[in-house]
Amino acid sequence: MHTKETCGKAMRAVRDTLDVVGGKWKLVLLTILMSGKRRFRELSREAGISPRILSKELQEMEMNGLVSRTVCDTKPITVEYALTPYSESLKEVLEAMNRWGQNHRDKIIHTSQ
Repeated sequence: MHTKETCGKAMRAVRDTLDVVGGKWKLVLLTILMSGKRRFRELSREAGISPRILSKELQEMEMNGLVSRTVCDTKPITVEYALTPYSESLKEVLEAMNRWGQNHRDKIIHTSQ
């Protein structure tokens, strides 16, 4: 049974989650990084995101403990991003969103035909 208190707690929790992973790019970037670390330019190309926006998103994700940033000793210098162990806590959320998105796409495509 939902009470005013439990509903308020749930709304705060959802807002907190959206503050960390909300927006157009964070979940996309997390999904890409699930298959392994990427260099900055690789991430930019795969996600189709401008370097300026990518930099901002990655900084926020690093601040929240979801990605790690490694500066490689190469010439020219390259930077690699990888998921942190903490980001594993989002795996079930991403998998559920993937399932829902696929089901929704199938429903919409079959409804419009």
